[in-house]
Amino acid sequence: MSTDQSPALSSPLTRVRPPIIQGGMGVGVSGWQLARAVSGMGQLGVVSGTAIDVVMARRLQSGDPDGDVRRALAHFPVPAVAEWILEAYFVAGGIAPDALFRPVPRHTLSSAQRLVELTVAAAFVEVFLAKEGHTGLVGINVLRKIELPMPATLYGAILARVDVVLCGAGSPAEIPDLVRGLARHEDVAIDVRVMGARSSDGFGRMPFSPTAVIPNPGPALAPPAVLAIVASTDLATGLAGTDRTRPDGFIIEGEVAGGHNAPPRGPRRVDELGQPIYDERDVVDLDAILALGLPVWLAGGYGTPERVAEARALGAVGVQVGTAFAFSDESGFAEDIKAQIRAKAADGSLQVRSDWRASPTGFPFRVADLPGTVSDGAVSLARKSVCDLGVLRTAYLNPDGAVDFRCPAEPQNAYLRKGGREVNREGRVCLCNALLASAGLGQRRPGGAVEPPLVTAGSDLAAVVALSQAHVGGHYSAADVVNYLLAG
Repeated sequence: MSTDQSPALSSPLTRVRPPIIQGGMGVGVSGWQLARAVSGMGQLGVVSGTAIDVVMARRLQSGDPDGDVRRALAHFPVPAVAEWILEAYFVAGGIAPDALFRPVPRHTLSSAQRLVELTVAAAFVEVFLAKEGHTGLVGINVLRKIELPMPATLYGAILARVDVVLCGAGSPAEIPDLVRGLARHEDVAIDVRVMGARSSDGFGRMPFSPTAVIPNPGPALAPPAVLAIVASTDLATGLAGTDRTRPDGFIIEGEVAGGHNAPPRGPRRVDELGQPIYDERDVVDLDAILALGLPVWLAGGYGTPERVAEARALGAVGVQVGTAFAFSDESGFAEDIKAQIRAKAADGSLQVRSDWRASPTGFPFRVADLPGTVSDGAVSLARKSVCDLGVLRTAYLNPDGAVDFRCPAEPQNAYLRKGGREVNREGRVCLCNALLASAGLGQRRPGGAVEPPLVTAGSDLAAVVALSQAHVGGHYSAADVVNYLLAG
């Protein structure tokens, strides 16, 4: 790991401070098409780095109809890597309607070399395509809870000259130093939590070597800026306290945002719908964070022109918005899902709730109740429990003293055999498969079944309603979202 403790020089965010950051949503939802459209408008477009290896593999197996993935792979620094990926996953015309997607191996503390190469290449492709045709900034969003593929994902993004890394769902303390080391093509390592292990056991560090993927990487690259997504004053203050952990800015996210949310402080309390209850202990001291001297964006319920103006009046550079962009034409959500959400939001019948049990991570997760999705109890009960992606698995020390992985959403017998408790399985959803399905990349199953989707959204739907009602057929573009937000 690099020992350089100086913050990134000439950070893109010291030169350009866009008032609008498009949220890095879901698995394939914040894809390159959406990010490119937003960046082309002079704002910060963001691609999602979650399960990016699986997303690219399934796009190739779906035929890569316009040739975009193959075009980007042609620019990957190691042609041999691009060649084996195409040989393994590309299917001209797409796989048959009843065929299964070829699986992608699961990451471990020592992932297979080809899986590491696939992950690096996938992140490279996503950022490369997002940056085509404009000079705007492009970011990549990663979740600290999903740590095993993180170095490979970030390295691929840096190879494609990503401008900003956004990190939430845990403390991003390691990320500023990590991206500086990766930009210099240095060997790095990140902490991995292994349940049941002590720090002295030596299991808690996962190494990554850029030169194992790119043998002759050339000169150092410009390190991207880092935006820490936080929900507490204490975390922001701690991160800003040392050069090694100090980000280039903060996104302060409120609990009404879509996807994963920070859990409330204090004893766990729920309302009549089972949603976590937040109180004054969860209110962030904005003035204290502004006093740290770093740019700040506000997120969660800031998706209207009035809220954008309010955020800027409070001293923020601007806002991060996810939900309005999530249901725009360029979003990666399946078209039928977008149509349902727009229609139900417009007529006031859409319910979005915070589910404390759905996500295997243990973080509250916003779920939009839609018929035919996993939020429908009958659909959820009908799904056979399968864990073939393992993105949200956690590491633990088994009785033999070796590191293994488990997930409360995996099959019951497997989870209990690994020492998991039955109470932890109640209400859990296989987000890995469900979120891929929401982006139209759901796995087929033997017998003709297809993985059902799960839709996440913020609970503030004002922008979706306004934009749907203002455009013919309810359709609206990412540019429409930007123009709407900046109208004030």
